[in-house]
Amino acid sequence: MNVFENIPYDDEQMGRRKLVDQKHLLIMQIALKPGQVVPEHNANSNVHLLVLKGTVDVTLNMTTTTLKEGDLFAIGYQTPMSIRNISDQNVTFLVIKTPNPSEMTK
Repeated sequence: MNVFENIPYDDEQMGRRKLVDQKHLLIMQIALKPGQVVPEHNANSNVHLLVLKGTVDVTLNMTTTTLKEGDLFAIGYQTPMSIRNISDQNVTFLVIKTPNPSEMTK
């Protein structure tokens, strides 16, 4: 799979697809058009974001950090978070979760 091909953009809401879904690791690709948002939620695992294209604002505990292409950003388990495409361009990034959230309750 090539993460730069068939990026799952959606006109109505954030696009997403699973790239890896294993017991120890979940990797999702998120695609946001200008102004689209990953709604606020608590991180359900240990998370790293890797921005592949564009610029996003990541808000953790009401503190906002701007990430650009190539930035890798760690988010702790259960941290309140949201992500917004702040540019006029499409954005895509990887959400890397270790372990897979399905294993966090075990």
